[in-house]
Parts: sequence; structure tokens; C-alpha cells
Amino acid sequence: MIMDINEIMETIPHRYPFLLVDKIVEFEPKKRIVGIKNVTMNEPFFQGHFPGHPIFPGALLIEAMAQVGCILMFKSFDISPDEYVVYFMGIDRARFRKPVRPGDTVKFVLEPKVIKSKMSKMKGEAFVGEDLVCDAEIMAMITRK
Repeated sequence: MIMDINEIMETIPHRYPFLLVDKIVEFEPKKRIVGIKNVTMNEPFFQGHFPGHPIFPGALLIEAMAQVGCILMFKSFDISPDEYVVYFMGIDRARFRKPVRPGDTVKFVLEPKVIKSKMSKMKGEAFVGEDLVCDAEIMAMITRK
């Protein structure tokens, strides 16, 4: 494991119930990052999405992907989360291919297509096992707080 939940919380500002990354298992600065989310029935959104048929919301899959991308940006440029924030700026070509359910482990793989000192565009994919469940291109920007 490259980063555990404590190190993730030192890197990005998100907190429960909106922290959607449990660990980082691979990291190559400016090239690739792999993060893991263990989906449990205890997630608060399952009460309403959907009762009797719980499905992890697609918007939260994209948010989790963006959080992993945020970690890539902070760690690639060795910037302090005390001074800077990474903003999610946009999303293109998002596709939701299969539902994610309680008990699944989601693996997020992000690779920058463009990465500069202040901005990046990344290709993101989410997998459950070998199955691609979601993919998108996301854009992010680093700025001072």
C-alpha cells in the first residue's frame, strides 16, 4: 500500500461522509495513480438510492475518481494542502457501464493526458474486479486557498 486513509486525509480536505477513497495502491508522479474504495451497506446514500436495490450513485463514482485525481496532483507537484486546493473543473465522456453495489471494491485508475503545474486533464477508469464500471475524462486545477 502506498497511502492509507490517514495519509489520504492529510493530503485532501474531504471528510466522511464525502471522503470516497480508502487507500492508494499505486502512484507514479505525473503518470498514474490507482485508488481503492470499499463499498459497504453503511454508506448513507444507500437509504435512498435505492431502497431494496442499493446502487452506488454514478455522480459519486465520478467524485471518487476526482478525489484520486486530486491526490495525483498534490503528490505529483509536492504541494501543501494547507496552502493549496485542487478544484474539479470539468468532466467529458462519462459513461456508466455496470452498477456498483454494496460489497464491491472499486479500483480507480487515473492517467494524465495533459498535466501542467496548475492544471490537468486525466483519463479515469473505475473497475470492479475485471469489469469496467465507469470511465470519464476529468479536468482539475490547483489554486491557492
